[in-house]
Order: sequence, then C-alpha cells, then structure tokens
Amino acid sequence: MLRRGAISGLVAAALAATVGGEAGAAGRKAPPKVGVTEIKAGSGGTTLTLAAKAAPYPMKGSVYDDPTVVVFVPASYRLPASKKVDVVVHFHGHNTTARRVIGAHALREQVVESKQNAILVVPQGPVDASDGDFGKLMKSGGVARLLSEVLELCATKAASKALGDAGLGSAKGAGRVVASAHSGGYRAAAAAAQRGGVDLREVYLFDALYGELGAFADFASEPEKRHKLVSYAVAGKPLTNGEKLAKMLEARGVDLAVETGSRRVSRAEMVNSRAVFLLGSAATHASATYQERALRDCMLASCLVGHDTKAWHAAKQKQR
Repeated sequence: MLRRGAISGLVAAALAATVGGEAGAAGRKAPPKVGVTEIKAGSGGTTLTLAAKAAPYPMKGSVYDDPTVVVFVPASYRLPASKKVDVVVHFHGHNTTARRVIGAHALREQVVESKQNAILVVPQGPVDASDGDFGKLMKSGGVARLLSEVLELCATKAASKALGDAGLGSAKGAGRVVASAHSGGYRAAAAAAQRGGVDLREVYLFDALYGELGAFADFASEPEKRHKLVSYAVAGKPLTNGEKLAKMLEARGVDLAVETGSRRVSRAEMVNSRAVFLLGSAATHASATYQERALRDCMLASCLVGHDTKAWHAAKQKQR
C-alpha cells in the first residue's frame, strides 16, 4: 500500500517559490519546493496544484510526505468588494488522493453548477491509506494557516495570469469557509469545526458520520453563531449515528430537517434548518458525494453568495 505521495511533473521553476530545507532521512526524497506546480485551464475554471508548507504533510513523526493541495477557481469567480475569499474545503476519504477525488467525485463540476462565488480547496491527506489523520490540519489554526498560504500562492504572477478575471491577487484573506468531508474525512472536518481558526459556517458530511458526534453537535448548536450541519447518509454507521445526532440536537432545541424514505426535504428546509439529515436513495458509499449532486445541493442552500441562484431559491417548496 502506497503511503508516501510525491508530486511529479513540476512545471518550470518560475512557477515555484522556493523554501529552504534539507532532505529527510536516508531513503526519503527531499520534499518539492513550495509553490504552484501545475496549472490546468478547463471550460468551467482553472485547477491549480500546489506544494504547500501548511499542507497536512509532511509532518514530523509521520510517514506521509505529500504536500499537495489542489485548488479549483471557477471561471465565474470574482473577488468581492470585501476582498475576502469564500472557500469550500473538501477532506477526502480513505485510500485515495486529492488529485483523484477532485475528478472522480465531480467536485469541480458541482461547484460550477452551484453558481456560488467560492473557490474549492482539496488538501492531500494520507495517500492511498486507511487513515483519516490530516496531519497539521488537525492542530489548532491548521486550516487558517493552509488557506492563508493557498491564497498567497494563488496570487503569484503565473497563477494570476492563468486566472485572469477570476484572479485572487488582491485578496485579503479567507471569508466564509465551508468544510466538506467524504467517509473518513470526518475527523478532519471535526477538527476544523473545533480548532480550525477560520470562520467556519457549515459542515457537510457525505456518508461520513462515523464519529465525533459531540464535536458536530456543539458546532450545530453553538448559540452565538448561525452554523449549519448537513449529514448525507447512505446506510450503516453514518445512518445510525445520524439518528443519534438528530436526537442530541433536538434535545438542544436545534431546528432540524430530517429526510425519510418516503419524503425528501424541501429546498426551503435545507436553507433554513441548522441541521439537515439527508438520505442517499440512489447513491452508494463510494458515490455519496456526487451521485445525487449532493455537494451542489448543499452549496445552493448555503450561506455562500450565488451569481444566478434566484430561480432555485424561488422554487423553495420543491424537493432538493
């Protein structure tokens, strides 16, 4: 089982900002230079692959050493007057990579379909391993440090040229942050909710509620902040834990929207409820993030600002 990732195919050195450092222990490659390592333009936007110092890894004492962070900026993105960048951070599950899931789970396509003015950030956790420890992002302020560096790297000359009107060159930090997690990524989402150091407004769990019920209950019921939690469950433990969490939140007086086998929640319920429990009737565990366009629906009902979402919200009595 591969436990050490490495970034291949680095673009010209002009794209990379250097950072000092020496090679690790014997037998391990020196980490790649910090910077933008690849830029790919597509019809929906631009994907930038970064090697980031604040990425989950490398981290002292860990065997993982891949510093990859994949960033997608929709072509429609425009920096708002506040200069603050709204961000969706997605934590992948076990036995995969950030590069793989951003394509296989249609994450970019769903961000585009949501028409929200936000960028997508997918950090690399353990590479192809049954492990949900996202290293430095599990520590206090870890998400804040990552997003600060991501915005800095996305403001480099090469990145700005590729992004054009969607550029982040004059950004003044992260604005509203949403955390999305599939499967084993729930641990990183819980850490972000407890100590990420950012203005985390919403958490989406795609067949991912395997634990940390207390952390998610505290997040959704925090009295001084308008937080939202969405749990999309297919079967098994995420489903039974969802039932437990719904009862915990109901006891705390949190507004709930709970989907049943015979009834889907409405768009208005998804927008207005602080905790939403959805059922994946057509999805499998592997496809929970994308089969029913679940991430897109969560983003449409979110605190994020949309470019052209009035029609979706106008039909508020429709099912999601």
